[in-house]
Amino acid sequence: MKLSEYIAKIKPLDADAMQAARLRQDTLTKPIGSLGRLEELSIQTAGITGQAIPRLRDKCVLVMAGDHGVVAEGVSAYPQEVTPQMVLNFLRGGAAINVLARHVGARVVVVDMGVAVDLPDHPGLLKRKVAYGTRNIARGAAMSREQAIQALESGIEVVEMQIAQGMDLLATGDMGIGNTTPSAAIAAALSGASAADIAGRGTGVDDAGLQRKIAVIERALAINRPDPKDGIDVLAKVGGFEIGGLAGAILAAAAHRRPVVVDGFISTAAAMIAVSLAPQTRHYLIAAHTSMERGHHKMMEWLGVSPLLDLKMRLGEGTGAALAMSLVEAACKTLAEMATFGEAGVSEKSAA
Repeated sequence: MKLSEYIAKIKPLDADAMQAARLRQDTLTKPIGSLGRLEELSIQTAGITGQAIPRLRDKCVLVMAGDHGVVAEGVSAYPQEVTPQMVLNFLRGGAAINVLARHVGARVVVVDMGVAVDLPDHPGLLKRKVAYGTRNIARGAAMSREQAIQALESGIEVVEMQIAQGMDLLATGDMGIGNTTPSAAIAAALSGASAADIAGRGTGVDDAGLQRKIAVIERALAINRPDPKDGIDVLAKVGGFEIGGLAGAILAAAAHRRPVVVDGFISTAAAMIAVSLAPQTRHYLIAAHTSMERGHHKMMEWLGVSPLLDLKMRLGEGTGAALAMSLVEAACKTLAEMATFGEAGVSEKSAA
């Protein structure tokens, strides 16, 4: 199915399911509203899934990897060869995302969207390489429009595969040295914020490195002039292959009424691309956490989402999203498994 067909499939949340979930929440053995965001999460998930009592049995963390030509501008504290090295670490199960995914009972799916070298075959690796890294956005477009669409549609295809395996809940993750720079450029292009307001230290650049990074983003925006009314143009001009893949994955999950737990800075940039293409998608998003990257709050404000956690994290990989998955699951379990006042024989609130 083509991108335009997926966009057309994304519908508003199911109001009847949300109302049924809300009514049930109000009969459970607790003061109304006392579970706070957990109650809101359960109601949102009911609306997303169309189930008054949603059941989340299969959790998938999708980690997409790609390299970026802009690293030639000195925007990262780490060399580009770290990208394939970390992908191999994911496949061996030794990275933070592997540990946290095991902790919450989620499976990790790793996708090569545009790593700059060939990776060995591995049963845990999906190869969807669009190209061997993007071009340098400080000197021209990151990719062609056709490549941007390919990245989006590859993300859709990967999620189709996961849904066929039973996926109920998707979390987004990323790997790509230098990818906070295109993510900041995407956020600035779509939100209208300045590069200085969005760009952060990424992997840990010093003050001079941060100023260089801001200048690179400003140059990329000036040279490429991405159209904020055209998400595909923004992705093609200043984005990344893994960012496009994640945006497509988000669109596919929304089209199939699956909740999407969005990780940090890079995943949020991908969510912005998805929402720019299909505004209804924002209602399917659950913001996992607040990244330490400077502009993450502005990006979440643009999306209209509020983060569940603030753990001072800035790793990526889907680590914050994996942790937040457990909260989404907990919210749905309280809705499904708590007794009502009537079932428990507990007296309800006295009338005034």
